[in-house]
Amino acid sequence: MQTRQIIFKERPKGMPDDSTFNFETTELPELKDGQVLLKATWFSVDPYMRGKMSDAKSYTEPFEVGKPLNGGAIAKVEKSRSKNFKEGDTVFGMLDWAEHQVADDKNLRKIDPDLAPPSYNLGILGMPGLTAYFGLMKVGEPKEGDTVVISGAAGAVGSVVGQIAKIQGCRVVGIAGSDEKIDMLTNEFGFDAGINYKATDDIKKDLKEACPDGIDVYFDNVGGEISDAVTMQLNDFARVSLCGQIALYNATSMPTGPRIQPILLTRRVKMQGFIISDFQNEFGDGIKKIASWLQQGKLKYEETVVEGFDNIPKAFLGLFSGENKGKMVVKV
Repeated sequence: MQTRQIIFKERPKGMPDDSTFNFETTELPELKDGQVLLKATWFSVDPYMRGKMSDAKSYTEPFEVGKPLNGGAIAKVEKSRSKNFKEGDTVFGMLDWAEHQVADDKNLRKIDPDLAPPSYNLGILGMPGLTAYFGLMKVGEPKEGDTVVISGAAGAVGSVVGQIAKIQGCRVVGIAGSDEKIDMLTNEFGFDAGINYKATDDIKKDLKEACPDGIDVYFDNVGGEISDAVTMQLNDFARVSLCGQIALYNATSMPTGPRIQPILLTRRVKMQGFIISDFQNEFGDGIKKIASWLQQGKLKYEETVVEGFDNIPKAFLGLFSGENKGKMVVKV
């Protein structure tokens, strides 16, 4: 059986583009014991994948040039030589960007499509939701009455962080890149205020107006000039949860910004980077908590759905121009 797959053609310098990817047809191997044949139904595209396109030392292995890219995906079992999965099962796994593939059963997790839409396992019930939960609760340590600021607030992680902060009794301010996204944050997700960083003439002034009592928790998805502005308004004993730096992922040289160490020192600020796998032993508890809030109507969820296997690269590139509201997923 043949299938199409998306190959990592070359390591990008700066912003990836269509030349980063190549579509190829390949022959699938015969099934062995403990393996299944999968037909992909949903793919996740995420900012962390840009880091895997570099061969610099990181917390995860880089993509291999000439091999298929991979990431979180949902698939149907079409054939099985596994004791754990049968034909028709819906599964989650870190899968190649391919229409069909053979996978070992030990790398898959069965999901129940009747409990929630399958794509939710790529978002609020998956890595982004868990990143929001642990990054805020374990690193940000919000307390009732705190002011919490989130950059990249309209994305898959940021939109959930803000809602969880509201559940904790915090004032929540989101920074995003369009008036439409700010409207979504304040009117749909319950944020107290929002700042369109692309429209403001003075983000420092807007932050002071939105955060009259200063900033106690900053959930940083973006980095760059936005984070420089937020840092200047951190309160004593503030906490900064470093989740992402998407503003810098495509930089071709190391930018120089404000020297923030004096602020961290004199205001006794805690700034901590984290990777979601740091909390993998607690994933079960996190999923239960998030699912409970969903069932109670305390959490809302937004997806941007791109149709078609051929459009996976386009969806990925769209992350860097802010084309997504909430989680970006591709429906095959």
